[in-house]
Amino acid sequence: MSSDSDLIKLYSARILALAADIPLTERLADPDATVRKRSPLCGSTVTVDIRMQDGRIAAFGQEVRACALGQASAALFARHVIGMSGADILGLRDQLSAMLRANGPVPPPPFDGYRVLEPARDFRNRHDSIMLVVNATLEAVDQLRLSDAGSTSSEGQSPDKSACS
Repeated sequence: MSSDSDLIKLYSARILALAADIPLTERLADPDATVRKRSPLCGSTVTVDIRMQDGRIAAFGQEVRACALGQASAALFARHVIGMSGADILGLRDQLSAMLRANGPVPPPPFDGYRVLEPARDFRNRHDSIMLVVNATLEAVDQLRLSDAGSTSSEGQSPDKSACS
């Protein structure tokens, strides 16, 4: 079991610096998809807006209402999200989850900055907050993929018209 002093050490100067300097915090005016995720355990929330082009994130905006760990994760993620594909984000999610939950390695560059969050492994109640921005972005990409699949399978039919009308 972790002590209070371990928790204090978790909030290192580097984590606090990242939390104070989160990029891409302007919400997009015309996103292709928006997802809001909340961690029920701690109440942290992240809302992400994405715009996709050629299967990659072309624009990204976020609103982060999270603990310093969730904010640090959002800062690390936002520095490299532009140009990522859904497969890239899925890979990061799996690598970050393994790092936190199974003592796996730190994600490779450009996400090796997540090393700063390795001490959070011992604080399972913080894992969801760290994962929020990645999970929200992945869900937004999946929403677009599903809506694109639905529009191509309807053979030109408007997506808001059902087959029964």
